[in-house]
Amino acid sequence: MKINKLNSIIILGLIAIISILVAQLLWTKEAFTIEQKKLSQKAHIALLEVAKKLYEGTNHELPAQNPVQKIANDYYIVNIDNAFEPDILEFYLKSEFKKMNITTDFEYAMYNCQSDEMVYGDYISLSKKGKENKTVYFPKHKNLVYYFAVRFPNETTYLFSSMRFWFILSTALILILLIYVYSIFKLLQQKKYSELQRDFINNMTHEFKTPLSSILIASKYLIEQTPIKDDKKLHTYTDIIIKQSNKLNSHIEKILSIAKSDYNPLELKKESILIIPIIEEVITNIQLKYPEANIKIESNSNEYKLETDLFHFSNLVYNLLDNAVKYCNEKPEITILIKEENSILKLEFIDNGIGITPKKISFIFDKFYRVQNEKSNEVNGFGLGLYYVKEICGLQSWKIKAENNLENGITITLSIPYKK
Repeated sequence: MKINKLNSIIILGLIAIISILVAQLLWTKEAFTIEQKKLSQKAHIALLEVAKKLYEGTNHELPAQNPVQKIANDYYIVNIDNAFEPDILEFYLKSEFKKMNITTDFEYAMYNCQSDEMVYGDYISLSKKGKENKTVYFPKHKNLVYYFAVRFPNETTYLFSSMRFWFILSTALILILLIYVYSIFKLLQQKKYSELQRDFINNMTHEFKTPLSSILIASKYLIEQTPIKDDKKLHTYTDIIIKQSNKLNSHIEKILSIAKSDYNPLELKKESILIIPIIEEVITNIQLKYPEANIKIESNSNEYKLETDLFHFSNLVYNLLDNAVKYCNEKPEITILIKEENSILKLEFIDNGIGITPKKISFIFDKFYRVQNEKSNEVNGFGLGLYYVKEICGLQSWKIKAENNLENGITITLSIPYKK
């Protein structure tokens, strides 16, 4: 993925989450306003009913003008224009608020025309906390003689508690945004480390290849000289230099190809091939390197064909066989079992090696991973062979798994979709 494309995706994702968060906050604000209006309407209806009840049984009639006035968000006054008892008022307030499902605390006061001041009534707690003693100032209202006032001191808290779901959702969205930003930060950091690692590997391997090429050219020229051919010991040493240089060159090429595939995916040139002749050719090359290895093929048919890249398929088989031989303490006995099951062609590479502990077997296809065992110090490598095998399988939607055998060794199975 190119850097500009990755940056575009990150920015678009960030904009999307922020937009959702802003929309959620706006909806929450709108919901708060609606809840506030609902409480105001219910309080208005309840107080109007209280006023009606206070007029019942008297000679006065309810005035045509609405007696309920909202002075502030949490403060109402009700004009009665008639004398009333505080106990009766409190009873009606409780009963009417209960009918309207108003469960927040309230307090009330009445105007005393004789003293020309508001007389505090009581604080009525409808919550579980119980009654609280508070001293609250109730302002007087001009041009009214018989009236009472009601205040909801905890209105904001009450409204917030009724909107608990909205706040939980908003909090969750904020957490998602923070997690997203943190994940992007870690992704960019990891990408930077990956690029540094790839650049280091590329530079290191290229620096190695120049002197190595010179060593190979000089060694091949040296081994052809008559004094070297005549001296068996010198010829052996020179041959060792050439073989080890070729091995080192193979490792460098493998590292370069893996580093390149991390940045640009490998391109497969697929063609239809008979797999058994290819495997037999790879076995011949392995046995030239390890003459003691006994490798056999068991198959129900010699006509199995695959659409795959010949070069990479050969390398895949070579890596699996090479590993099976190197990690064996006895005479290597390897069986390649080829069979077809439910439109799946299975290639099983069964060896008699030292095996792998169950806890570590799932990591053998990881990049640069090498199992620490009795052979790890003897076997040279970078932990890239099986990673390469898994990459080739992944590019072709093949499945690969490794499992320990009952006695010794492991079995690596390739599961390939197969059509005749």
